[in-house]
Amino acid sequence: MSAKVEIYTSSLCGYCSSAKRLLAHKQITFDEIDVTFDAEMRRAMTERTEGRTSVPQIFINGHGIGGCDDLYALESSGKLDALLAEDQAS
Repeated sequence: MSAKVEIYTSSLCGYCSSAKRLLAHKQITFDEIDVTFDAEMRRAMTERTEGRTSVPQIFINGHGIGGCDDLYALESSGKLDALLAEDQAS
């Protein structure tokens, strides 16, 4: 699988841990951006997500898929693997 996965997190966020656990279980490497104490990075996340301020915020190949519940919904529907298999250039 060659998708680029990015996840904005906060250190005490249970949903962040759950999302990372699912990705790790699927052996997906991801870039974690911890916004716990980084106001500038949190602002960048909020701009990128068109106003969402909650974490986690997950991006696959640059497209926001939402948070932890959205990630698990994609997994339950069988659509997550297809997204993760897409090349970054797709």
